[in-house]
Amino acid sequence: MVARVAPSLQARLHAFYRLPDSITRVHAGSLDIHTHILPPQWPDLAARLGGSGWLTMEHCGCDRARLILDGRAFREIESNCWDADRRIQECDASAVGAQVLSTVPVMFSYQQPPMHALELHRFLNDHIAMVVRANPTRFTGLACVPMQEPDLACRELERSVRDLGMRGVQIGTNIAGANLDAPMFFPFFRRCAELDVGIFIHPWNMVGQSEMPKYWLPWLVGMPAETARAACALMMGGVLDRLPTLRVCLAHGGGSLPFTIGRIEHGFQERPDLCAVDCRVSPKQQLHRFYFDTLVHDAAALQYLLALVGARRLALGSDYPFPLGEHRPGELIRSLQLPDADSQWMLRGTAMEFLGLLPPTAL
Repeated sequence: MVARVAPSLQARLHAFYRLPDSITRVHAGSLDIHTHILPPQWPDLAARLGGSGWLTMEHCGCDRARLILDGRAFREIESNCWDADRRIQECDASAVGAQVLSTVPVMFSYQQPPMHALELHRFLNDHIAMVVRANPTRFTGLACVPMQEPDLACRELERSVRDLGMRGVQIGTNIAGANLDAPMFFPFFRRCAELDVGIFIHPWNMVGQSEMPKYWLPWLVGMPAETARAACALMMGGVLDRLPTLRVCLAHGGGSLPFTIGRIEHGFQERPDLCAVDCRVSPKQQLHRFYFDTLVHDAAALQYLLALVGARRLALGSDYPFPLGEHRPGELIRSLQLPDADSQWMLRGTAMEFLGLLPPTAL
């Protein structure tokens, strides 16, 4: 059964924003905040610009393709990664009303020359905008930007928001190894707050990845730690404290952050000389500044996260269409048999708030 939003939420949506019906209807049913999409093809930047680290795609028939990175197979994908019609069919089968589209993190290209990365990001953003325009009741989009050059990132963010109608931006947990509290990135975060767009933080380029190649450990262990790293940089670096209206959502339920916040807080209190050097507001006090998707794969973990931050900070996220995602988006939320109000926020209301379609609740 498709979850219905409470009349009070619908009324607030119209009262505060008076959005066109098409934008309102995009949120009928559940809203999946964490999905990835690629174009069916894109320019071969390695051939034209040179260098390594550029992803290419080889279609191999039967609705499948191979992603190739530096001449080696990186991942095999199906057509639901680029075919909007198939995505809609699978959304209907899973009772998903709409998806928030973002690129695949390997496309961040933070290690590339900034202008070269910008060329790819513009192509990807234009593609997402085209998919959204063709299906305005089923999709909305997040931009990608060349974070290695924050001035370019701000300009592409502005173009994506003002010209393409993007509702936010997706960035990595680190920028070619630099933590998110680095002073060079603060103007970008400030511009996000000024434009009233949310930031979805997705792990990539995990520290220690080369030391743990077996057992898929970079994805299973490295990614959760990466997300906690990014969150701690934003909290202890004072970014959240200096920008009280900034909206940030952490992928994969915040990774290891919710389950290590006690340790992080204890360290902050015991060693302020090491932890409180750039911000005196404790991590635990700042935890409610984050939104979290619900992709934790375990009912007990989701119940803990719910008790920690509340339903209005949790948004359905599936990581569609990849194998580490939730194959029936929202099933874990529904398995908790929560009160209707909590379920409605987690299945759709929180994502709407993060995207700026409802007024903020925790500033």
